[in-house]
Amino acid sequence: MKYKTRKLADRFISLLSQWPEVECISLNEAAGPDTLDPYFAVIMDVYYNGTIPGPEKRKELYGSDVTVFESSRSNAKDRFLVGTLPVRLEFKNTGKIEELTAIVESRQHDLWLLKDSGTYGFCLLAHGDILFSRTGWIEQIRSKLLELNDEFWNVMRDAVQSKMEHSLSDLGAALFHNDEFHYLISSALFIKNVCLALFCINRRFEPSHRAYYKQVLELPLLPESFPASLETFLRENEELTKERKYNIAKLLARSIIAL
Repeated sequence: MKYKTRKLADRFISLLSQWPEVECISLNEAAGPDTLDPYFAVIMDVYYNGTIPGPEKRKELYGSDVTVFESSRSNAKDRFLVGTLPVRLEFKNTGKIEELTAIVESRQHDLWLLKDSGTYGFCLLAHGDILFSRTGWIEQIRSKLLELNDEFWNVMRDAVQSKMEHSLSDLGAALFHNDEFHYLISSALFIKNVCLALFCINRRFEPSHRAYYKQVLELPLLPESFPASLETFLRENEELTKERKYNIAKLLARSIIAL
């Protein structure tokens, strides 16, 4: 971790850990790049139980050098700058985390509740860099998430494959109608669901969107020639017609369903 990042993270850990309601603080992967990288941000997930201070009080506690402060309407996310460094604190109730964990662990009939939200939140829980832990709560949650059964992954795979097929159908319809706008949206949704399906097949929680490309290519189980097909689908040049892209998309979908 870069010195500036560590120093800034330590500052907020020192503050937030004084709140008795705070159970755990973890750091998001966005803090990894250099501070000049446009992707850089100090993003911390703050897991708490009970009631935390409201946004106005939090802003006051963060310090006088905090600028451009804004809190989400749900009161769950604070965004601001410290100097030129972007900071985002996301507050997550431990009770809700435990309920979601119970669903994925043993309440398979309730998994439909997660079909739209996906598994990114579990990725943060399972792999975030723990900077503060008051008890062993986070370790217990992680042990449950890392031992999920096949039923969970099969249900999630079926859900995203259905979305993949739906977006492929939309892609074909947009091509037929020469609808540039719908074609662009359908292409993005299709390739996203392709990646999601492969993460499920490989029993991996989905990463942040900016990490999809790198991490999906590193998965151990992939269709034959997947990297080349993906690269071709993403490429933009005059020789690669929309019809050819649609044919590549159909091949990608078939190869994933066949895994």
